[in-house]
Amino acid sequence: MLVPSIFGENLFDDFMDFPFNDDFWGRKNPLYGKNAKRMMKTDIRETEGSYELDVDLPGFKKDEIKASLENGYLTISAAKGLDKDEKDGKYIRQERYAGAMSRSFYVGDEVTQEDIKAKYEDGILKLSIPKKEKKPAVEQDNHIAIEG
Repeated sequence: MLVPSIFGENLFDDFMDFPFNDDFWGRKNPLYGKNAKRMMKTDIRETEGSYELDVDLPGFKKDEIKASLENGYLTISAAKGLDKDEKDGKYIRQERYAGAMSRSFYVGDEVTQEDIKAKYEDGILKLSIPKKEKKPAVEQDNHIAIEG
């Protein structure tokens, strides 16, 4: 069963407003400002033989995204820097932020990085994770190639 990790997952989304939303997700969040709460939204579909994930990563280039598998957890991370070159003037307003974010999903110890197919297209990272029977885990390189 594919389960989102509790790390980075807002467990209070459906039940109540988190009491510190204005402070954390507002101007004090150093990474993505007020939009940080909406980053890396993910749809997960279950098919007969796999789980299909669609992760929203608009504005990222393929080389700014990494997916890795370690100890049964699939971790998707994205990092972006901004070009601060001000040759043509000073910023009077800047809403885009630089920073990094990640999200993890438990996929089970029986899945290997070779089993996972990943493709990045039109701002959406698409991953296909096969359903597998439990087998002994083999320690290997944990990076997943992302096609684009």
